[in-house]
Amino acid sequence: MIGAVTIGRRRVGPGQPCYIVAELSANHHQRFEKAIELVHAAKASGADAVKLQTYTPDTITIDCDAPDFQIGSGTLWEGRKLYDLYGEASTPWEWHRPLLQLAASLGMEAFSSPFDASAVDFLEELGVPAYKIASFELVDLPLIRRVARTGQPVIMSTGMASIDEIAEAVDTARTAGARELVLLACSSAYPSPPEAIRLRRIPDLAARFEVVTGLSDHTLGIAVPTASVALGACMIEKHFCLSRSEPGPDSAFSLEPAEFAAMVEAVRTAERALGRAEYGASAAEQASQVFRRSLFVVRDVKAGERFTSESVRSIRPGNGLHTRYLEDVLGRKATRDIPRGTPLSWDLVGRRLEPEPS
Repeated sequence: MIGAVTIGRRRVGPGQPCYIVAELSANHHQRFEKAIELVHAAKASGADAVKLQTYTPDTITIDCDAPDFQIGSGTLWEGRKLYDLYGEASTPWEWHRPLLQLAASLGMEAFSSPFDASAVDFLEELGVPAYKIASFELVDLPLIRRVARTGQPVIMSTGMASIDEIAEAVDTARTAGARELVLLACSSAYPSPPEAIRLRRIPDLAARFEVVTGLSDHTLGIAVPTASVALGACMIEKHFCLSRSEPGPDSAFSLEPAEFAAMVEAVRTAERALGRAEYGASAAEQASQVFRRSLFVVRDVKAGERFTSESVRSIRPGNGLHTRYLEDVLGRKATRDIPRGTPLSWDLVGRRLEPEPS
């Protein structure tokens, strides 16, 4: 059986409420007051945690004008230079401590995605309760090894990854000491069409690797993350912004506060709807039992009269004998006068009569 992982004060895993993470990414637009507002809005929208990204342009790439460092077609960032994009999208490291402290004061966890060893060292000084490996870094085995050695839970997104690449990343993390792993199904298209998500990977990853699983979602809207809960998602990560009208690297595929709150509500509703594989009337259905079928006397019957299909029928409501007894009742005699509309009960039914001679 797959156990839960512990992130700060929260248990995350099967049987626990889905852990919902607001990814702030670049949606602060390089303004600290905006980052502060994002954390407050995430809390108000129902997030369990906020996540940052810890890198500088120089720790994630190099400043180079060669064609390899220009972003090609097919993404939101077509035509931009990697170095410039990451300069715009990065979160200043001096913001991390106050943002983490703010989240803690609001009752949320806060952690980050490091993109090199120096970022891990920095985050260790801040005491983050978990680490996230981004999809593009799933093939950075030295980074995974460094994160695993912290002993903290490791969350890894699996966008684009083959099953062999995922297995190698999991093996690398475990060999380096990681004992608490979370794998997130993910599509690394921004935004992602729903058909690219392949939610059935969520239970498959859980079964293959015996880990907690979830979803890092880049689709538009809330349908996909809500549906993921039915397939066992224990964690949902979604990009979060104050307004998509303010352009930025991640704005187009981020949820605004009202949308994020609607997602949280939908996820919680889905969790309640899942329930257990139990049968029979639920507490909410007790009042509806009256609308079931049962045996009723449908015309006046005199004492000693034989019950027939004209005098006893299966009808609503459900206050009489079970319909399974209809054949047993037919041919017996009434023990007393019975007015039309009486629910049939055994005290009204006498012994079975022998067939009358022809």
